[in-house]
Amino acid sequence: MNYLVYITTNPNKTVFYTGITNDLYVRINEHYCNRGHQKTFAGRYYCYNLIYYERHLKVEDAIAREKEIKGWRRAKKLALVYSFNPAMNFLNKTL
Repeated sequence: MNYLVYITTNPNKTVFYTGITNDLYVRINEHYCNRGHQKTFAGRYYCYNLIYYERHLKVEDAIAREKEIKGWRRAKKLALVYSFNPAMNFLNKTL
């Protein structure tokens, strides 16, 4: 099975959310449906626009990578996103 570590952002690209899933299409739709909900970070900050993802075969590897990225400062996360998606386009429609 594939596990994906992903980064979403809000429409203004000012907030990042890093997560993990085994179904990126479903997860991004969940983020979109939760937009504006105060109970979750992604919902509160409208982080439903996909800008980065990477695949892992083992869930343990994906979890470790998610934790690693979450510990980074914004500049390092931006460098990662730019290496994958130089224009920082929203990738939702490519799913």
